[in-house]
Amino acid sequence: MKSGEHFLISIPVVGVVLTKLREHYSSRQLGLLAVYGVGLGVLIDLDHFVLARLRVGDWRHTVDVLRNPTRVFTDQENLFEGTGGMASLRILSHVVIGGALTWLWARISRPVALLTGAVLYVHVLADLLRDNDVV
Repeated sequence: MKSGEHFLISIPVVGVVLTKLREHYSSRQLGLLAVYGVGLGVLIDLDHFVLARLRVGDWRHTVDVLRNPTRVFTDQENLFEGTGGMASLRILSHVVIGGALTWLWARISRPVALLTGAVLYVHVLADLLRDNDVV
């Protein structure tokens, strides 16, 4: 799934979670949680660059995007050419990162853990639906 789509699906997830938390946090805190949640829903995909590095043995995909950052918005389909099928690795990586982040946040703040788990669950679900041509 493309970053813009992850952005769009993260917004309602964050909104639902924050409506449950609105009585316990100030407007400023809710705003920060919203930025965190939506950002997490998109930026979790940065792990793809590490996976590409593991697959091809160098950082060429990362270097290419750093040299030409507009590709992130204009050419997402070809960002990881030559890496072979990374679909199952992507999902595995998201599940490992999501589980660890949610567990760590649960030790610090249960509401942030809930937000983290919800956003990453929907992210992984959306990836699976797209990878399996359901949507």
